[in-house]
Amino acid sequence: MEKYQILHQLSPGALGMNLVVEKTENKVKYVIKQVECIDEHQANEALEELMPLLKLRHAHISIYQELFIIWNSQISSLFLCLVMEYNHGSFQKVIEKKRETKTIIDSEWMQDVLGQVLDALEYLHHLDIIHRNLKPSNVVLSSSNHCKLQDLSSNALMADRAKWNIRAEEDPCQKSWMAPEALRFSFSQRSDVWSLGCIILDMASCSFTDKTEAMLLRKSLRTLPNGLRGVLETLEEKKIPNAETFGSLLPLMLQINPSERITIREVIHITFVGGNFRSSSIALSPHWQLMPDSVTDLLLGGNMASIIEVMQNFSSRPEVQLKALKRLLKMPEEQLGLPWPTELVELLTAIMKQHERILDIQLHACSLLLRTLGQALARDPAAEVPSESSVVSVLLSCLRIHPESEQLLATVYSVLAIISSQESASEELQEAGLFEHILERLSTFPTNRDICINGLSLLWALMVDAVIVNKTPLEKAPVLIAEVLAAHPTDAEMAEAGCAVFWLLSLLGCVKEHQFADVVTLFLQSIRLCQDRIPLVNNAYRGLASLAKVSGSQWSEAPRSQLLLVGRRKGTLPCNFSAFNSRTQGSGCRADRGGHRLLSPRGSVRSC
Repeated sequence: MEKYQILHQLSPGALGMNLVVEKTENKVKYVIKQVECIDEHQANEALEELMPLLKLRHAHISIYQELFIIWNSQISSLFLCLVMEYNHGSFQKVIEKKRETKTIIDSEWMQDVLGQVLDALEYLHHLDIIHRNLKPSNVVLSSSNHCKLQDLSSNALMADRAKWNIRAEEDPCQKSWMAPEALRFSFSQRSDVWSLGCIILDMASCSFTDKTEAMLLRKSLRTLPNGLRGVLETLEEKKIPNAETFGSLLPLMLQINPSERITIREVIHITFVGGNFRSSSIALSPHWQLMPDSVTDLLLGGNMASIIEVMQNFSSRPEVQLKALKRLLKMPEEQLGLPWPTELVELLTAIMKQHERILDIQLHACSLLLRTLGQALARDPAAEVPSESSVVSVLLSCLRIHPESEQLLATVYSVLAIISSQESASEELQEAGLFEHILERLSTFPTNRDICINGLSLLWALMVDAVIVNKTPLEKAPVLIAEVLAAHPTDAEMAEAGCAVFWLLSLLGCVKEHQFADVVTLFLQSIRLCQDRIPLVNNAYRGLASLAKVSGSQWSEAPRSQLLLVGRRKGTLPCNFSAFNSRTQGSGCRADRGGHRLLSPRGSVRSC
């Protein structure tokens, strides 16, 4: 808190105190929500839940600027501090102003901002993120016609029964936006739908209901199945704009049983496709009226140039894009115009960006990128790989938006391995935190063969030709890679990839002295596994040579004798081991640059 100056306190929220502060270094205003925690366990649990929210990127979501824990010694309490953007306006203030003057909210404005809210919620729900605390005060206005969702909460905080009971007594309005099941601390995407339904109801009826009436109405809807009938009739009588759409929509959003409640996507369909709502933020509305299969098949029946033209002309229709991608994936190599047509790479990047939340499109587009770039390099290893920042950005966005898709993860890693052959791209990927990402996924999916092999191959590609920006993340690599190899003890391809990465880690000094014996054992086990696999044996011996030079006389006799025994048995050990050792040593990862060719973990050849 030292870097913030407290300006004033806002009304307390459902979870804690809200402070308007100013950051000392730049005089920018923020809101800090201070949530008192039961103990350190609850604070850490909430912090762990909320940390992924820092990575959200959406025009209509206000992400947390910072999260931290403080101890207040005066009252002996632990507080979780959530730093948010400060915005003066909100839906609550708009509703209050219209309620005071008994005037109707402008229809066009309401349609536009509701479109923004729906787009943001659809984005969150696609990522399996629940807002949990949706109410008018948490939909802030950054300008007169641009809103953002803020104050996303966590289960650890919302399930604090004692705190909720206290807040409910202080201000009964706090809990009136919550779905019936949420009062029993059961949260789901349908809970957000209920809360949004309450917001829409309040915005539609604020010209003829006061604050208390509106609150009692919201609370009554939890137990009265037909509680909406009266207010919907009044909307019709008073000729409130879009009363007919509200009459169709709200009963479906405010179903007491969450399983009978509609989803956010269905709300979008009713309001912006079936209804007459309009918003610049809802770009998905045409997708609900799918193009007939017969028409799509006819359009995509031509050659590659024809298919690309169709994809460009129907860029907003995911069903057309998906069928086109499948058609291109089945197309013979000669018809694709390899080596790759630049136009196709640019088109694929644009499609992935436009439909970033549709997993099938991402999977097929990445597969087509991999096929196109991979076959082009197979024809001409010296060919220039497109490495524009836009391609890298889209691929990294893929990993962020679809973190649980193992198939997509493995495919993206393969594409990035090709792109990282250019030094500038490799450094960009390092700065984007790809080392950390790969190691985290190796830890999460140690038994997924494709993810492990492709992840190790990408690690190798990032390290072999580039200046390492920050070696710190790689210090965790030896332990993780050893665990991966242990999970695949008879997989020669995995052993080859692991040996290649271990060799580069040894050159970088990321294998610590206390790990030498274990790494040497892994190298020797890999050689025994498949002594006729030349890239594996070469990389294992390079790694052993590197460790031998670094450790010198401290290297134990046991590994030395094992190495000599294996090498002499099969004749794979270089005649002059120390000479081989000196040849493979250079500065960092730029060893073997005297005209040598380095073998990648997947068997391809790269000039160094």
